[in-house]
Amino acid sequence: MRTLLRLVVLAALMAPAAPALAQEIAVSELLADSPNLSGREVTLEGELVGDYGFRGNGWMWTQLNDDVYVDHPIRDGVAPVGGNVGVGVRIPSGLAEGLDPPGGYHHRGPVVLVTGIWRHHDPDRQGESYLDVESLSVIQAGRVLDEGVVWWTVVVGVGLVLAAGSIWWMRPGPDER
Repeated sequence: MRTLLRLVVLAALMAPAAPALAQEIAVSELLADSPNLSGREVTLEGELVGDYGFRGNGWMWTQLNDDVYVDHPIRDGVAPVGGNVGVGVRIPSGLAEGLDPPGGYHHRGPVVLVTGIWRHHDPDRQGESYLDVESLSVIQAGRVLDEGVVWWTVVVGVGLVLAAGSIWWMRPGPDER
């Protein structure tokens, strides 16, 4: 019995502490309550957009957007419905390796779930507010956005080229001037 008790105590001491669950929150909620969430662990879901700024100090900076365009990009035929909503994220370079390119006009970036510490007006970063990412998982891979050929613009362009060629061909020659 004494051996069993020792094993239970030893197992309890060796067991890692259960991590506190990060608060999953929308970017708009995070920005609305930014000062109160500073220093707290939060989880965000969104699309990585803009550019990946890899730094020599082992970090990569980018933007995480959480708005209607994550699921419905304009180039997929969706009408614009407001502005982008996003925050800066600082990701360890090791977590960022192998990510699809960030989102932009011709590409939808990877949709990720990131957990980290929210830094509101961090004095060590000249007052920047950002998420200091500790974990990252890809929910949806990035993809090329293709709006296809807009045929009416091709027809108008060809028509203008033909009109310009006709005018040039019908111009008076040097003998007729």
